[in-house]
Amino acid sequence: MRGLALLRAATAHRRSRAADRFLALSLAFVAGAINAGGFLAVGQYTSHMTGIVSAVADNLALGLAGAALLGLLALASFLAGAAASALLINWGRRHQQPRQYALPIAVEALLLLGFGVLGAAFRDPALLRGLAMPLLCFLMGLQNATITKLSGARMRTTHLTGMLTDAGIELGKLLYPDRRHPDLPPVRADLPKLALLARLVGLFFGGGVAGALGFGHWGYLFCVPLALFLLALALPRLLRRPGRA
Repeated sequence: MRGLALLRAATAHRRSRAADRFLALSLAFVAGAINAGGFLAVGQYTSHMTGIVSAVADNLALGLAGAALLGLLALASFLAGAAASALLINWGRRHQQPRQYALPIAVEALLLLGFGVLGAAFRDPALLRGLAMPLLCFLMGLQNATITKLSGARMRTTHLTGMLTDAGIELGKLLYPDRRHPDLPPVRADLPKLALLARLVGLFFGGGVAGALGFGHWGYLFCVPLALFLLALALPRLLRRPGRA
């Protein structure tokens, strides 16, 4: 029953720490799967904006204007996804408050579902690669902005740099030898935060393995179960009658 309760609360507008953790961990797995599967589809990781910006700079310096434009398209798509999340959440807060966080998750699910079905139906690799890169970057921006707003910027799910930095800070506190000082508070690691970060990184990694294997075996159809899982997170709030908490 606890699992069902967390599923129903995953996109609720009244948040709890347990619901935040469950949604973040779920989205970290999905992000890892999309990122790894997207690499097999387009030859590029679609959540790694630091690498994409660096690649744009390199390609401009090398005179590879076409590759630089593709990188700018990926960056613009990620930004558009983050902006879309903010638009949906702020609209939901004013018009359909109980559904404010379910809306962007549902949009991500439907776009991913359509991408998987169309990718399996059409056999034009060049066209699919052209659609895949901006769409997957858009989804990563949408997802990362959603969990950022929902958690008050405490958690993100689509890239590991920030998570590993925070984990390193907590490890440094844990290993600090001189814990007491007469004029300063003791140095204490936030062990629950460290455990959560470890789980987020682990699930992103696990999602990456699942995405690489799944896309390798089933191709674009591997997007379908990921999309259905996201819909399962969003539907309890989308189907709730207006006026209910």
